[in-house]
Amino acid sequence: ADVHAETSGVAHFAYDDEETCIAEVRYLISMLPSNNRENPPVHQTDDPVDRRSDVLLDLVPADGNRPYDMLKVIEELVDDGEVLEIHERWARNIICALARMDGQVVGIVANQPGHLAGVLDIEASEKGARFVQMCDAFNIPIITLLDVPGFLPGVSQEHGGIIRHGAKLLYAYCNATVPRISLILRKAYGGAYIVMDSQSIGADITYAWPTNEIAVMGAEGAANVIFRKQIAEAEDPEAMRARMVKEYKAELMHPYYAAERGLVDDVIDPAETRETLVAALAMLRNKHADLPSRKHGNPPQ
Repeated sequence: ADVHAETSGVAHFAYDDEETCIAEVRYLISMLPSNNRENPPVHQTDDPVDRRSDVLLDLVPADGNRPYDMLKVIEELVDDGEVLEIHERWARNIICALARMDGQVVGIVANQPGHLAGVLDIEASEKGARFVQMCDAFNIPIITLLDVPGFLPGVSQEHGGIIRHGAKLLYAYCNATVPRISLILRKAYGGAYIVMDSQSIGADITYAWPTNEIAVMGAEGAANVIFRKQIAEAEDPEAMRARMVKEYKAELMHPYYAAERGLVDDVIDPAETRETLVAALAMLRNKHADLPSRKHGNPPQ
């Protein structure tokens, strides 16, 4: 069981005893509709919709290079801190979980900076794609929390077909007709940002915290490419590099640059994230979208 829960990804859950397994199966079923034509069951909650989450300012460091546990962020946002994580022990650099917000079941896809810095790799892409498809099949709205530095580089990933497998996540999001809300907490770099339900692939509403950085790459890497000649010709290359990085951040990576370019709909106060997401879910509750008439899609394999 451990092999299939941690290595192969065959098992979504693995438990030590039958009693715990049955209890968790019941909990899972309580979040799913009876069939694909019904909505998930709604449970009343005493957790206030407008509960402020000031603790998020401490949970998520402003420094984009510092790790943190995204699961704690999710627990702070959802009803009563209750989260059912799917494939918890496999591809831990991405979190896929079911939870409730204002009593409504939601599917949450989130990067996990606490493991491999939250990068996307082959396994994470497949895990996320499968979960998005499951949510779409059972009319479960999808909330995506982004803090992704990009796709994992390396020969093994390229030889394993990271582009092909990464496209599975892209396809799953583009094919989903349920409400889709994305929130950028910190980094959103490169192609990984695109496939994590960016506005350009059809997210219904996109929010960002003031610490967001939407770019092809980090300021240091971008400055080395864009200002290569100026840095090489300078009397003090390191001082010039530092100056160019500072200018790049000031002009192209400030908190509201993404909103100015139309990449996000609003920049929100982190403490008001729960209230904002619940309001967005309510607005999209009656969303209806039809896919083109066809026998079936042609997903990347």
